[in-house]
Amino acid sequence: MLDKKADLAGPGIGNYEDLAQTLPDGYGSVLTPRETQIAVFAIKDYIEENLCRALNLMRVTVPLIVDTESGVNDLLDRDGSRTPVQFLIPNDNEKNPVDAQIVQAATKWKRMALKQFDMNPGEGLITDMRAVRKDYFLDHDHSAYVDQWDWELAVTEAQRTLGFLKAVIEKIWNVIKGAEVHIQGVFPQLRSGDHPDLPDELTFIHAEDLLDRYPDLPRKGRETQILQEYQAVFICGIGWPLKDGYPHEMRAADYDDWSTDTVADDGRPMHGLNGDILVWNHVTRRRHELMSGGIRVTPVSLKLQMEMAGQSDLLQLPYHQAILKNQIPLSIGGGIGQSRTHMLLLRKAHLGEVSVSVWPRILKEICDQKNIHVLG
Repeated sequence: MLDKKADLAGPGIGNYEDLAQTLPDGYGSVLTPRETQIAVFAIKDYIEENLCRALNLMRVTVPLIVDTESGVNDLLDRDGSRTPVQFLIPNDNEKNPVDAQIVQAATKWKRMALKQFDMNPGEGLITDMRAVRKDYFLDHDHSAYVDQWDWELAVTEAQRTLGFLKAVIEKIWNVIKGAEVHIQGVFPQLRSGDHPDLPDELTFIHAEDLLDRYPDLPRKGRETQILQEYQAVFICGIGWPLKDGYPHEMRAADYDDWSTDTVADDGRPMHGLNGDILVWNHVTRRRHELMSGGIRVTPVSLKLQMEMAGQSDLLQLPYHQAILKNQIPLSIGGGIGQSRTHMLLLRKAHLGEVSVSVWPRILKEICDQKNIHVLG
């Protein structure tokens, strides 16, 4: 019988004995460390420029630190297992202190920023977001240091549909595919029969359908299995309790809309206007998440989701009040992992090959044994 608590736990493999078995043997980086840095910024420039063009976004600055009282920090889930780094800024000899947090993502801040920058429907923003997530298990594709292209687009009420969500996700996928073609033009050695290119098309599937297909598998097992067939998928409706009583994965209750009723292509009732882009990583031979996001909550869905999460007391925070009072735009948004994308497109086995972070000694020793050279 499945351990549902473990099934819904945070990301990561869970222990270093398993990680030593997971990381590939016989690995050799296609690019040198110097070439890798050139490639990272070539991908970064391409994706930022083309996301702006595809979704009508403009680059804006983004906070690293936020005021705790604002309620705009991303809590990532709704079980309280991943909390932000928090500290007091004494300021003015402690007469006017600030209770501050380092962001875990700019998810909620971006929606507030749409109003600050006077964005109309069809206009949006993109940020070069940096964050700290201290509660991750540090493995090959989870780091305490997080970098994302956090983007947000103002929408109309009529655009809050599954069809619009899919259209936006397809545009993002085309940019990621374009980045793959672009970087292989810069470094032709990245073309390899051992590591097939990403598929041209992304397959959409509902979390409900994954459970129906693989009722005896845990969540990550379902994702792994579907990626054997399609290589790249967008799983719709992550957060709503499925028929077994559990969501596909825990999601925060106050940004993505995972409760709104939707309809599958064949007419079956579904839930949720959000999801994840997942691909099969041929280097690590594992599922690989690239993006999480979706259409954001309305006053109605916010109240429902906060009640379901047992967090209705947070509705008094400024961010939540802005939604309830319709003071900020309706929107769609997401976070695309920068290092995750670089790792995938550059055929790397570890995030530490494309970004600098802190890693435990045991992980660095395992990587050394596997010929994986993390940056330090």
